[in-house]
Amino acid sequence: MNTVTSKDSTRISYDKQGAGLSIILIDGALCTRSFGSKPELIKLLAPHFTVYSYDRRGRGDSGDTKPYAVEREVNDIEALIDEAGEAVYIYGHSSGAAHALETTMRLANKIKKLAM
Repeated sequence: MNTVTSKDSTRISYDKQGAGLSIILIDGALCTRSFGSKPELIKLLAPHFTVYSYDRRGRGDSGDTKPYAVEREVNDIEALIDEAGEAVYIYGHSSGAAHALETTMRLANKIKKLAM
């Protein structure tokens, strides 16, 4: 497990696997980086991409600074993008798709492609 620090000092936990262009996976509200279909998806993507799988704030091993705001979730994703050191692909599932779209609208210059 690795961590990055978001703009509001919240610690965001993530795993990094694979090699190649970077992709960030954004889960739905009730998921963590090790729960649901994500582990299988990572196995499929890791031979082709560097996969960043993280716990959204308030879930799993990540911290949770109040009050909640969508902008803070975008800041968390931006911290992961900065960690990747390049523009990234992002994939959002369920409510994570809304965050992926919001991130793309706010940080278009840091996103190569969006899948939701």
